[in-house]
Amino acid sequence: MYAYIKGTIEEKSNSYVVIENNGIGYKIFMSESSIQKLGERGEKIKIHTYYYVKEDNISLYGFLSNEELKMFELLITVSGIGAKSAINILSNIEPSTFALAVITDDVVKIKGLPGIGAKTAQRIILELKDKLKTLDAVNSKNDTQIKISDNKENIEEAISALMILGYSKKEIEKSLEKTDLTEKSTEDIIRIGLKYLGK
Repeated sequence: MYAYIKGTIEEKSNSYVVIENNGIGYKIFMSESSIQKLGERGEKIKIHTYYYVKEDNISLYGFLSNEELKMFELLITVSGIGAKSAINILSNIEPSTFALAVITDDVVKIKGLPGIGAKTAQRIILELKDKLKTLDAVNSKNDTQIKISDNKENIEEAISALMILGYSKKEIEKSLEKTDLTEKSTEDIIRIGLKYLGK
């Protein structure tokens, strides 16, 4: 319903902000880390939003980037993970780092997040990895200009992590094709991709 809201910061708390737009104050729930990155009262900002509807709850959730929004949308599809739990997760880990943990089956990193136990961490990995395209698609031969012979594993992990965030394989490859990735770590490759994909 609302893709984003541009307006003026009227109020900030630990869990939400109020943004005024054309005389209407929108109460938007956000991760604590995102709220801390916002400016002061009176500053104009743009927040990506998700209109959350449940039987007894209608709320707006806000995000500073499309990557954070996409990860939220994925998280709330996991059984047992609601909007508040998803926001709590995003308050404690970057979307790209979380995506990498899912791709690499890093149960330890995920269960280290507040409120997430071992079983929930395993369920998150299982259910989110199932939403990816098959590894055959990631590894398939095509016309990509990315040179992956010297760093194939890291590049493929980064591509898979970025696909979790909602980008297509073609978009990701285009964002990476002009960069020498030979000695880059998976995390570095993800950051490079996000730098160009976010433009």
